[in-house]
Amino acid sequence: MTTDTISKPYSDELQLTSPSWQHGEVELLCVERWHETHDVISFRFQGAQPVKFQFKPGQFLTFKTQIDGQLTYRSYTISSSPSRPYSIVVTIKRIEGGLVSNHLADSLKVGDSITATGPDGVFNLVDIKADKFLFLSAGSGITPMYSMSRWLTDTQVGADIAFLHCAKSPDDLIFKSDLDRINHNNPAFKLSMILESGAEQLESSVACESGRINADSLQCLVKDFHQRTVFVCGPEPFMKGVKSLLEEIGFDMTMYHQESFGGAVVASEGDKATDLDAVSEQAGFMLSIGDRRRSMSQDQSLLEGIEAEGLPIIAACRSGVCGACKCQVLEGDTESSSEMTLTPDEIEQGFVLACSTKLKSDVTLAL
Repeated sequence: MTTDTISKPYSDELQLTSPSWQHGEVELLCVERWHETHDVISFRFQGAQPVKFQFKPGQFLTFKTQIDGQLTYRSYTISSSPSRPYSIVVTIKRIEGGLVSNHLADSLKVGDSITATGPDGVFNLVDIKADKFLFLSAGSGITPMYSMSRWLTDTQVGADIAFLHCAKSPDDLIFKSDLDRINHNNPAFKLSMILESGAEQLESSVACESGRINADSLQCLVKDFHQRTVFVCGPEPFMKGVKSLLEEIGFDMTMYHQESFGGAVVASEGDKATDLDAVSEQAGFMLSIGDRRRSMSQDQSLLEGIEAEGLPIIAACRSGVCGACKCQVLEGDTESSSEMTLTPDEIEQGFVLACSTKLKSDVTLAL
């Protein structure tokens, strides 16, 4: 594993007395980067000015960067643990056609700075209570599970953790050596894998099945899964498959929680998205945000209108799960398909999730 590092940007004494970062915008300095696998890279950051990072294990932050003149936002789970607060790690997988992920993998070097906002997300171990844990992941969906596992191992002696990860092959196993170490040192941590190929190459100390997850492999690897709170993260087909599987075998779905992330968010200060203009010509409602006005159809979400106007908004999941795109309706009527993460007081005050809300009249919005 090749690792690039930078010498300490500031002294231990300054680090220990640094203020806390709990929410908002922060300038990050990349102090280390290394390959987890052939197409997955981890980046370690410290504050450009010394800070202690405070976040809930499982949350994400959002990078703000310029790509080809466009202000672009992209959210990534924090893969490090808040029990180790003087740096923060983000793990990024190259994906075909991935605008931001590939840009960061190619361009973000040790010594570079990047702006981030956050932390955000309700898929975490503070907002979701559990006594016994089952972390089910596939691909880069392992990142929140790893953060959660490190935090539990550091802070809750004896936390009962079953960690089941699915991957294509041994070469695609992210955090393999670190997970092996936790598995070896923590008797309450049970690591298992399901590999599409190459299962026989894993060490005998790690329980492993071949193929893809199904009722038999789940029962074999985690016999008491019915007694556990389940956390799921991975590609959308994987999460849909796991959810259907658990429903079919009678799992109590009140103990089921999943993370969800959608596509990249791009906002340009000067340009307006043109793919919505043809639709807008036939629109019946007007969206007003400050001095911006845009015609909208009943089928368009608030998020589409906001992005079309080039206004900055963070939309990580784009499916009404993460809560990052919260905004306030000042006037007008809307219809929302999700109010997850919103409190009753926020709903009373007119807050909605932009990705899951459509217009039913002319609307005035505050970001």
